[in-house]
Amino acid sequence: QVQLVESGGGLVQAGDSLRLSCEAAGRTFGDRAVGWFRQAPGKEREFLTIISRDGASAVYANPVKDRFAISRDNAKGTVYLQMNSLKPEDTAVYYCAAGSFSRDPASFAFWGQGTQVTVSS
Repeated sequence: QVQLVESGGGLVQAGDSLRLSCEAAGRTFGDRAVGWFRQAPGKEREFLTIISRDGASAVYANPVKDRFAISRDNAKGTVYLQMNSLKPEDTAVYYCAAGSFSRDPASFAFWGQGTQVTVSS
């Protein structure tokens, strides 16, 4: 069992930056890949990015690939999502998840509770 806690969300203006954190209880993701997803009201959960177990590989969705960056510190049991040049359409609840190296939410067995990001225009 892996317990994940996201933090770092908030209300920002368009063009601002935020860094989200995903911390694993006990400082371990159990040797799993970690991904970030988001869900806006009335929309399906959307894949954003994923990082491999050792941090050597990452994949990004097209809408965020030039603005967001994922990283991980396994010693701290934390994965980060640096978000730059935020846009109002980035407004959503952001979730981290641990599982297989995949874009499919069904491949992730463990999810955090989510953190709200709101970007005003």
